[in-house]
Amino acid sequence: MNNFNKSIILFSIMFLVFISGIVVSNYKIFPYSVFQSIKNEINTSDIIEKPEINDANLLIHTKNSSLIDKLKQDLNMFLWNEKNLPRDMPNKIEKNFYDERYTDLENLGSIEKLTIEMEHGVNSISYLFKPMKTNEKLIIYHQGHSGDFIKGKKIIQYFLDKNYSVLALSMPLMGMNSQPIIEHTQIGVIKLQSHNQLEFLETENFTPIKFFVEPIIILMNYTENEFNFDSTHMVGISGGGWVTTLSAALDDRLSHSFSIAGSYPLFLRVDSKNFGDYEQHNMELYQIANYLDLYIMASYGQDRKFIQIFNEFDPCCFDGTSFSLYENEIHQVVNTLDHGNFEIFLDSTHKTHTISDHSLEIIINEISVG
Repeated sequence: MNNFNKSIILFSIMFLVFISGIVVSNYKIFPYSVFQSIKNEINTSDIIEKPEINDANLLIHTKNSSLIDKLKQDLNMFLWNEKNLPRDMPNKIEKNFYDERYTDLENLGSIEKLTIEMEHGVNSISYLFKPMKTNEKLIIYHQGHSGDFIKGKKIIQYFLDKNYSVLALSMPLMGMNSQPIIEHTQIGVIKLQSHNQLEFLETENFTPIKFFVEPIIILMNYTENEFNFDSTHMVGISGGGWVTTLSAALDDRLSHSFSIAGSYPLFLRVDSKNFGDYEQHNMELYQIANYLDLYIMASYGQDRKFIQIFNEFDPCCFDGTSFSLYENEIHQVVNTLDHGNFEIFLDSTHKTHTISDHSLEIIINEISVG
């Protein structure tokens, strides 16, 4: 074969490859998805950076019970302008409430609808699911950013099957909760639909961070007054895990608290997907007590335990094993305190941003062993 024929064959091959590339790209046929997947993996590995090395021990300000009590009072002053937790009750209580979405729940005796009204027209609507057969224990379930707690129906059913009463709620502005229209002197009239908008409500004597935890405190005031539960526990996914952390740090009435894919300390949030909404990085809050402090405060107390569960392959946030950069330091501090327990579990059984069956088993086992 002479050089001329070789050149023609080579040119023909190159032309066919070029035309094939155009067809694959335009019509997204095989192997377009393969090439796109490889591209995404390359891009992801290029942009995700490793966190800076920090000595977590130097960031902890809650190394004894006196410091913990002091920070609790400081947080209460920040949230409510007083040293003690509020003692308010729900504004509206509707017993034997009917919601057709939950009529197929097994071991459900009745539902109570509880409404809490707060400043600026922001409210919190929760359901207390009371089982027909009860173990006299309460689990507060917080849905997080995904919206209405109907999305946690499977979780609610799981706890009902175990004879727990379940108090379910959503984050501010989500689910059945209000999205009020406010008039701001500098911004104008806006509808509150995003947590990031809550920053507009800040004043010298008011923080919207209270919208996240005040419902939990008030609901526990109600259940403490109306029922004789042996213990109260809290479980939250995503933003609900964040609410669980802050609530447990503030209120000793929570026994076991479980934050699933809820938070990392700020120094670990090098990936933008982990940065979070307004409440996750509000520096006025974290200058009082940072995340490491909150983890310890949530762990501290008689018969109390704070547990973080991370989904190793979570597509949303807080995936991987970065928690190893602070886990031992939290353990060391909690072990020196008179009472309290802290634990982290890594869930490698799935690749979703959910509470898996494996995590549910962990939760029930931890509550059972006390």
